[in-house]
Amino acid sequence: MPAYLILALAVLAETIGTTALQASQQFTRLLPSILVVLAYAVSFYLLSMTLKVMPVGVVYALWSGLGIILIAIIGFAVFGQRLDLPALLGLALIICGIAVIHLFSDATPH
Repeated sequence: MPAYLILALAVLAETIGTTALQASQQFTRLLPSILVVLAYAVSFYLLSMTLKVMPVGVVYALWSGLGIILIAIIGFAVFGQRLDLPALLGLALIICGIAVIHLFSDATPH
């Protein structure tokens, strides 16, 4: 399986885990709490698989950056959380950083 696909699945699992973390209400609700643990376990396993072909710094930057973007979108759409202009600008810079890594870095498979 291609490294980017594995990394995308790791990001998806991490995003599910973080969404469940919000829904767990500080681990006071059982099912979302269980989902947090399972989703993070899957995410970290998949993340470790990408380290066979990509440097840890690049993998972690992509995993965390994409996760931040997705969680910000979910926070807005599902939980009604609003972001101000500086937060949106910061998220835009994260997207730019991800694009630079993907398009120009020789440290990632193309």
